[in-house]
Amino acid sequence: MPDDAAAERAAAEEESAFSHPHVAPDATAAYGDHPDQVIDFYVPRGDEAMVPLVVVLHGGAWRAPYDRGHITPFADFLARRGFAVANVEYRRGAVLPEQGALAPVAGRWPDTFDDIAAALDALPALAREALPQADLRRTVLTGHSAGGHLALWAAARHVLPADAAWRTSGPAPLRGVVALAPIADFAVAEKLEVCGHAALQLLGGSDQFTDRQRYADPALLLPTGIATTLVQGRTDNVVPQAVAESYAEASAKAGEVVGLTLLEDVGHFPLIDPAADACAVVAEEIAQLAY
Repeated sequence: MPDDAAAERAAAEEESAFSHPHVAPDATAAYGDHPDQVIDFYVPRGDEAMVPLVVVLHGGAWRAPYDRGHITPFADFLARRGFAVANVEYRRGAVLPEQGALAPVAGRWPDTFDDIAAALDALPALAREALPQADLRRTVLTGHSAGGHLALWAAARHVLPADAAWRTSGPAPLRGVVALAPIADFAVAEKLEVCGHAALQLLGGSDQFTDRQRYADPALLLPTGIATTLVQGRTDNVVPQAVAESYAEASAKAGEVVGLTLLEDVGHFPLIDPAADACAVVAEEIAQLAY
């Protein structure tokens, strides 16, 4: 496809994904004292007594302008498909004048990781209160773009280096992870300049990147022993297919099989757009792990 046509289609996909009104949750609970340390809960729309819980981590290059609001139509879509849904907020990067930044940097170290760890640790108790219909034994973690990275990272906390504050003694009680166009391999993402070197910013810049990468890069935190599927659009020009493929290859080298679903003529945003066919594919991938 010519570059102009590809760019035009990508812009249309983004516009469609962001055109939906935000959907208010049925309940919200805090997992910490910061205003961003909250989880929104969506009650499943259906008659089944106990249903799987889907935990959603939003993307946006770990940057402050992109909060959980933009993914609420996706959370509602999953609730209408019969899932109980938890939509997690976390601290993201802001404008840092002392760094000479004119725009929000990606993430905060270590705050972004602190929040994901704290949210997942607090989630079972909060979900029992807010979503009594949720069967916590059938929990699936999903995330889009930067949120896909966080989903893979959260599922790998038990294989973090021994000195990591976020390390757990065993694997998370998950049925699996469905990572959507995830920033899953930091080395490849940096070579491709994904989201304006967002991974580099997340880890604090060039001086910190190598030392912190082993604590944060999902491609270095393998094998996890947790069923994992990546869903990726072949025409994604935000987080290109090569990033997901590199993670899948690293998994195979570590002795683990990771599913990789590649969608033809699909870019970055249809994966979370309720109006797109790709969103239904995502729901089916989640269901395959949950049931």
